[in-house]
Amino acid sequence: MPDALLLVLLMAAVAIGWWLGRRERQGSRDHAPSNTLSRDYFVGLNYLLNEQPDRAIETFVSALEVNSETIDTHITLGNLFRTRGEADRAVKIHQNLLARPTLTVLQSEQVQLELARDFLHLGLFDRSERLLQQLVNDASHDDFRHSAKRLLADLFDREGEWQAAFDVAYPSLIRRHEDIRRAAAHWLCEMADQERRSASPGLARKHLRRALSIDPRCVRANLLLAALAQDTGHYRDAIRILMRIPDQDLDMMPVALEPLHHAFAMLNDEAGLVDCLERLLERAHVTSLIILLAETQRKRHGLQVAIELVSEQLNRSPSLGALDYLLDLYQHQQQEQGAPDDRLQLLKQHTHTLLTARPRHRCQRCGFAGQPLHWQCPSCRSWGTTRPITGIEGE
Repeated sequence: MPDALLLVLLMAAVAIGWWLGRRERQGSRDHAPSNTLSRDYFVGLNYLLNEQPDRAIETFVSALEVNSETIDTHITLGNLFRTRGEADRAVKIHQNLLARPTLTVLQSEQVQLELARDFLHLGLFDRSERLLQQLVNDASHDDFRHSAKRLLADLFDREGEWQAAFDVAYPSLIRRHEDIRRAAAHWLCEMADQERRSASPGLARKHLRRALSIDPRCVRANLLLAALAQDTGHYRDAIRILMRIPDQDLDMMPVALEPLHHAFAMLNDEAGLVDCLERLLERAHVTSLIILLAETQRKRHGLQVAIELVSEQLNRSPSLGALDYLLDLYQHQQQEQGAPDDRLQLLKQHTHTLLTARPRHRCQRCGFAGQPLHWQCPSCRSWGTTRPITGIEGE
């Protein structure tokens, strides 16, 4: 049995035992002992000790009456079901609690919050939203209102209702929570992307500037601003915007390289691109940057210049990607000389296989890794936590 589950069940067993003992003492004073309930409790405890958590939970729930002294225990058991992936059973417990007329206002709000979590876990967003909206509007306790806002923003996020999520989070959640601040900037980027596709660049820019005012480190906002500039042929403006990204987050520099290359190409300014890339290389030793610079120099000055550049960078810092590209250069050089070497082809096959198999990006929160850059992690659903992998096999 998992340690966390065992701990929760032991705590529940202690709480139930305390309550049953108190009830039995009260019953003895009133000459009405509660032998059945005591027997149920010990049966449940036996299941627990024999590592049969499902039967233990069912026995504890049936043994424990709902009253003001046992509300917290029932809530804990309901939450235990939800964390075990049995949110439908959690719903039954929390709905049963909510129907009790003896609940205080605070207890009722706590149960509504947990029931909303159950519905959210089950994908019943409309039911969860109704409960959360009621708590946001009417909760008597600030903690419950705050928790309801967080859940409601998460619900709208899951539904792709970016404006609604932002409206719920602004300004209180954004001010208090860094993860909500990052998420809000990305919600604005999502709205800007929609406006860009619908040919409303003015609204898109408005959203992106607001995203940067909320989270100045939002690389995505500057990428989209640069894309808007390129859409209208303002390539110098796009370059200027893209060059802000290394100042925002040096590790995210690789995402700016392709649009930078495109902007300089549209200006027919290879010299300007080389100068820009060399300045960036002084700030960070990035594999994709080395390859782009070498490829540009190769077109301008030939294979040998590119080979020397990559070799020099590999001497500074090892990189599987740069080595793979260097092998490409050597193969092209040998083909030009009419003397291909099969050993180089074998090495190239191995480096290519290793590069194809490795992920390029990893979420800093949950560790999910993959080839594409996800602005929202597919695993933990966090915004802005996925970054390029660095090191010998990465950037």
